[in-house]
Amino acid sequence: MLFSRRQFVRGAAAALAAAPFVRPLPAGAQPAVRPAPGLPAPRFITTNGIRMAVYEAGEGLPVVFVHGFPELAFSWRNQLRSYPAAGLRAIAPDMRGYGLTDRPPDVTGYAISNLCADLLGLLDALDIERAVFCGHDWGGVPVWTMPRIHPDRVAGVIGVNTPAFGGNQGAGQPAEEPLIIPTENYYSTTFLEPGRAEAVFERDVRRALEMVFRRGWYWDVENMRRYPPDSAEKTMDWLRMIEEGNYQGELVLSPAALDYWVETFEATGFTGGLNYYRANMANGGAAMFRHTGDIEVPCLYVGAENDTILRPSGAAGMAAFIADLEQHVIADCGHWTQQEQPAEFDRVTLDWIRRKFRNA
Repeated sequence: MLFSRRQFVRGAAAALAAAPFVRPLPAGAQPAVRPAPGLPAPRFITTNGIRMAVYEAGEGLPVVFVHGFPELAFSWRNQLRSYPAAGLRAIAPDMRGYGLTDRPPDVTGYAISNLCADLLGLLDALDIERAVFCGHDWGGVPVWTMPRIHPDRVAGVIGVNTPAFGGNQGAGQPAEEPLIIPTENYYSTTFLEPGRAEAVFERDVRRALEMVFRRGWYWDVENMRRYPPDSAEKTMDWLRMIEEGNYQGELVLSPAALDYWVETFEATGFTGGLNYYRANMANGGAAMFRHTGDIEVPCLYVGAENDTILRPSGAAGMAAFIADLEQHVIADCGHWTQQEQPAEFDRVTLDWIRRKFRNA
């Protein structure tokens, strides 16, 4: 049977341990983490009971950039320059659990509806009535959810790699060749057990991040078709890939950007980001699939040709519940789209914004 990402999320969720990871995570300011280099100094706001670091540049239509795992507001460093140059107000928070923002220990606080409450409080703190939301990876889930639960605060949505869930998605679409053979060691399943992924990622943070932030290798469709069925790549076993250390392809990050990532995650650990999986994949992914109604604002889906996990085909069927939808796939691009192909990403997204919001 063709592997379905939604079916696997629901099946894998049974592996989630009931108890939260017990290592305490400090709240409040974390002086060991320094602000992102080359960006404006972060502004600290209070939203939904946490202290959040927000990077901001430019004036005009506000665009809120929401990062994924294991990322930071720094993932949007290129857009914090290019969007203001295009006459837009670029806003990028370190999300709950990351960087300079608080990392509450309660796993339930990382549920999608609560992440949306964080973003709603961000708008209030910055005195913004409505914004375009742009989210990548895990950041895509709350940005697709925002217009469903807070429609009066959303002008538009850009989903990067991550499709919107809704309706009978994919129904009637031709079956696509599966690239991954999911097992109990599939990366997201291993993230559910408290402490398991931390033990591997935090043993050598640089080694772990060098495995994740790559182009080519397992972030390449043709490569994935060739890997043996029991290989770490074919089963998308990230922990095994880190431990084996047989890295291929090339880094997406510059040496200086990688240094900042390493420094930051050595200070914060990975539990905050892993809690997104633990909070939202329980009960068959109920927290992710709770809000699946129609979306009434203009939307753009940007996929990446070589994202082997969030394949562009996953966006099939979105037009059934999004009336104003455009889709674009960036060629020769893996998972880290806005960092791997920033010029093409900006070309596509800024063109869409100019056409949809020319009077904003």
